[in-house]
Amino acid sequence: MAAQQLNWHKVAEGEAELILSETKIAVVEVKGKKICLGKYQEEWFGFAYKCPHASGIMQDGYIDALGNIVCPLHRYKFSVKNGRNTSGEGYFLKTYPVQLREDGMFVGLPDAGLFGSW
Repeated sequence: MAAQQLNWHKVAEGEAELILSETKIAVVEVKGKKICLGKYQEEWFGFAYKCPHASGIMQDGYIDALGNIVCPLHRYKFSVKNGRNTSGEGYFLKTYPVQLREDGMFVGLPDAGLFGSW
């Protein structure tokens, strides 16, 4: 199976441009979709704006010391690296690759392909 093609979208000129919540999570908009950005161990990660369980706003959650994004509603935990549920409920949080380059910060979204939706 071939690797999924990504389209990279510039979301900020750099880290300083991001508006972080009290919990150090920013929200950016790419093609009309809100995506959260959080930093863990000096690396940026992108993940879904809403929790897959009960649609909690993930910006209001936090990233714990183990690298889990914790939902503010029911404290479900998801790995910041791959979106896997680490607290046992079986949900999966969509994640997006983030690159900090000399010319800005970019989020990678899957190529829309034949059916146009991601």
